[in-house]
Amino acid sequence: MQKRNSNIEILNKKAEFEFILLEKFTAGIVLCGTEIKSIRAGKTSIVESYCYFIGRQLYIKGMHIAEYWWGNLNNHDPRRERKLLLNAKEINKLLRRTKERGLTIVPTKLFISENGYAKLEIALARGKKIYDKREAIKEKDIRRAMESQ
Repeated sequence: MQKRNSNIEILNKKAEFEFILLEKFTAGIVLCGTEIKSIRAGKTSIVESYCYFIGRQLYIKGMHIAEYWWGNLNNHDPRRERKLLLNAKEINKLLRRTKERGLTIVPTKLFISENGYAKLEIALARGKKIYDKREAIKEKDIRRAMESQ
């Protein structure tokens, strides 16, 4: 299979502002045919999405993949729940850590791998307090001021 150089990278900037990202993992996604075509066209959003467990399987909810324009009756539901694929060791670690108080799993980046597969970077995260968010805004303003000088 020919390796592709893909520049598709959908980021969740809101996740870094709302959460402290502790540990990152890369997961595969179970998709249907028209979904991968919409992702390659860049018609997707992961801003309002989150991950959760059903039994010992990890799912993502709230990820929006627009319907494929050329798709007809075989088009997909844009907001359906999608299964994430991880190693058993990673699933066990995430399952154990999410039972701790205040930890959740949020998607941070959706990209196309070198092999042509859609991958989702997820992070184990802890919610930020209001004063942490204010501090992040201050740091960003200071960085902009330094760059403009």
